[in-house]
Amino acid sequence: MAPPPLNLNKPSSSSAAASSSSQTLTATSAQDARLLVRETLRISAGLASAPSDSALPSLSLVSAGPERRKLRLIEDEFVDSSLRLICCEEIDGRRWKYVAENDASTGKFKKNSFRALCLQTPQAPVDGLMSFIRSYVVPEGFPDSVTPSYVPYMTWRALKHFFGGAMGVFTTQTLLNSVGISRNRAAQGAVAINWILKDGAGRVGKMLFARQGKKFDYDLKQLRFTGDLLMELGAGVELATAAVPHLFLPLACAANVAKNVAAVTSTSTRTPIYKAFAKGENIGDVTAKGECVSNVADLLGTGMSILLSKRNPSLVATFALLSCGYVFSSYQEVKSVVLHTLNRARFNVAVESFLKTGRVPSLQEGNMNENILTFPWLKERPIVLGPRFKDAFQDPGAYLAVEPFFERERYIISYNPSKGKVYALLKDQAKSDDILKAAFHAHVLLHFINSSSKGKSASQKHGNDGYLNSVPTENELDSHVAESCQMVSTSYGLFKHKAAEQGWVMSESLLNPGRARLFK
Repeated sequence: MAPPPLNLNKPSSSSAAASSSSQTLTATSAQDARLLVRETLRISAGLASAPSDSALPSLSLVSAGPERRKLRLIEDEFVDSSLRLICCEEIDGRRWKYVAENDASTGKFKKNSFRALCLQTPQAPVDGLMSFIRSYVVPEGFPDSVTPSYVPYMTWRALKHFFGGAMGVFTTQTLLNSVGISRNRAAQGAVAINWILKDGAGRVGKMLFARQGKKFDYDLKQLRFTGDLLMELGAGVELATAAVPHLFLPLACAANVAKNVAAVTSTSTRTPIYKAFAKGENIGDVTAKGECVSNVADLLGTGMSILLSKRNPSLVATFALLSCGYVFSSYQEVKSVVLHTLNRARFNVAVESFLKTGRVPSLQEGNMNENILTFPWLKERPIVLGPRFKDAFQDPGAYLAVEPFFERERYIISYNPSKGKVYALLKDQAKSDDILKAAFHAHVLLHFINSSSKGKSASQKHGNDGYLNSVPTENELDSHVAESCQMVSTSYGLFKHKAAEQGWVMSESLLNPGRARLFK
């Protein structure tokens, strides 16, 4: 029997606390009232996860909330300056300070004064070039991310390919001579160079695409299917050379780039897929047999095409039919793979099912419901994990409003109404489980916001300004954040337990967070 759906209604304690607080503030300003309500919501959220013996000291912060906020800003204030330090961020070894200018007359921040200051001197051009090259030739996190044997292996492998590439020039010339191009004709050299340039363009495309290396681990199904689409695109461009032979070189180069990129995706995703099939230390055997099946099928397809070509069929119709079969088979191929880890797409399926039904889908169900057509670099996602601080906040007040809710966490969750996205910012101490919890919390907050927006739209569907009213106000966002904190404190452990029961590997989540981290 499936468990009942989770109760996502607003907690009554938050509403009661906010109501009672607002009734006692008849002599205070509206700004102080809003700060006190926000602090009350934060205390309510903190009590859900705090030990019982710390509950009473926490309550004393209700009346001291505005004072604590002011003291924190005074402590962060630059000496002899109106600039206030809001937050510090580190990304790729470079540190930034986010500051805002305080308006002494109003006590608020000046408009458009929020900006970032780099704490390091500008990077030298040589260092920037070396960093760019390293992003292409070594894995992310090198040398800590690989074993010591990686460097000698890749050194000898590079030398092997160097000699192989040089030898390929002479073998290409020999092959062209063998098919009728005379050694004495001047065109022989030009044709050979064109052919070599075509292959060289493909290798350059392969090298450039290899920079996306870590995405092969995060979204291997999506990239595998994308690679197969590129393979068909390359084949179509090759056929187009028959219609415009004078454009042979540019078309052949473009086709070779597409097909080499497809080869990178196929090679890079092959091992993780075969690893999912192996139950023991037999990955090598599974891989060898799988490649044997592929080669046999390829030979059979080649034989069939030779027989068909003797009947002179329509080239366009034949290519269209074979391409449809290729793409359909590729889609079903990646859909049939059952992976145990949670990438962004499978995590979304698992959390949405948990929030709506109270259960986590099985491995087969989660993999079947994963969206393969979501290309990682094109899809606009409503949740951004590990973003830059400047992308999540354009106003320092928005950060100061949500920061107290996450004092005990190694992440901060916020919602940007102008972009319609939930941002999960990670602190520098965040570990694998913290990243997983931040992603879960972001989904919970988005669920609350979407539920509230749908309720508003339904009640105001006859009005002309229904869309504007569906955008949550600042007080509503504070309330949603407090509710999500309470929800996560009670349900995150349950989600992990149910996911582990279904066979999901939670300790190796592949959620592909951004590299930016907040630090003190």
